[in-house]
Amino acid sequence: MTLSIQEISDRLEIQDLLATYSHAIDSSDWDALDDVFTEDALIDYTAMGGPAGNRAETKKFLAEIMPSFPGFQHMVATSKVIIDGDAGTGRTICHNPMIISTPDGNRAVYCALWYNDRYIRTPAGWRIQERVEEKCYLPPELGG
Repeated sequence: MTLSIQEISDRLEIQDLLATYSHAIDSSDWDALDDVFTEDALIDYTAMGGPAGNRAETKKFLAEIMPSFPGFQHMVATSKVIIDGDAGTGRTICHNPMIISTPDGNRAVYCALWYNDRYIRTPAGWRIQERVEEKCYLPPELGG
């Protein structure tokens, strides 16, 4: 399959969008999510034990919950992206090691999921309009 310059650009912009999300979460830069999601985005974290809500509600949730973990890292890979004009869909693997505090000290646990996304091209660039997490595995300590 031969891609046009526009298709290559679109795919790279969406790849950057996915990296921006991971870096925003891992650096606790909640306002950076304004450059990832549309204002009215539906963000559904329920499969992994979180809430579903819009961008503002999600930023509030993340700001409250993420400080309870001494460490975490979002690693995204093998995105399958389909673009149709100014819209697109994607399915991306996320492997998320997290440090949790236990009575015996801190230890690492591992979570894995897929992000099922709907993308839209906006005047400011590509944004995620909908993100629905799909659980692969979650340790018992985190509700799995």
